[in-house]
Amino acid sequence: MADDTNDSGTTDNAASVAALDTGLDQLAELVATVGPDDLDKPTPCTDWQVRDLVDHVLHSTAGMAKAARGEQVDWSAPTPHADDPVAAFGERAQELRTVMADAGDAANADWQLAEIATHSWDLATALGRSTADLDPVVAERGLAFMRSQLTPDKRGAAFKPEQRAPEGADAYGRIAAFAGREVRQT
Repeated sequence: MADDTNDSGTTDNAASVAALDTGLDQLAELVATVGPDDLDKPTPCTDWQVRDLVDHVLHSTAGMAKAARGEQVDWSAPTPHADDPVAAFGERAQELRTVMADAGDAANADWQLAEIATHSWDLATALGRSTADLDPVVAERGLAFMRSQLTPDKRGAAFKPEQRAPEGADAYGRIAAFAGREVRQT
């Protein structure tokens, strides 16, 4: 991990926001590659197809921005489907960027990195794509945050128990394994 870590295990806000920008750009590129034939493909997320994962990413990105503004977010609300997920993600990602840059809250930005990196791995895996071309800093920062904050008693339904990452797994494979995904050797 970079040497801009503070004593709470998170990074300074500027470094976190820079990584968040990169992570959002990478996830936007993945969302843009989803075609109509991909929507019904299974994902590493239990009971989700690609369409569900994309809808979740859209909903959670908007929710992250609301939460960062101090607004209440109903995370259990049904996730609405966007007719144009690429445009919708672009709008929500820009809103999140703006809010996080203004918030000065590195811990919240690092939690968003964990969400973005994990779902980038989920979507890339569902689409049969490698994560080798994704910036490892995004997943490394997200994983560092998850390791410090996501204790077994806080995993809930969203995270299965940590799995073993295969030898030589990249940062995205390691964060996915920590989030309870089964990561196969590539």
